[in-house]
Amino acid sequence: MNTALIVLLVIAVILTATMLVRGIITMARGKDITGVQSNKLMSYRVAFQAAAIVIVVILLLIARQQP
Repeated sequence: MNTALIVLLVIAVILTATMLVRGIITMARGKDITGVQSNKLMSYRVAFQAAAIVIVVILLLIARQQP
């Protein structure tokens, strides 16, 4: 169980970093004048970041219950 959660955590962190970098590149290029794509990437980043935080909380709760 812990191993699966750790793998999911790593995936969530990688996806968060990927969306962050893609968002920065999109803004730096200046092609997204309306900001629709930047907002979409930011929403994905926030969702992946929230997932990572939830996984960390679950891991801490599991570790707290083990003797």
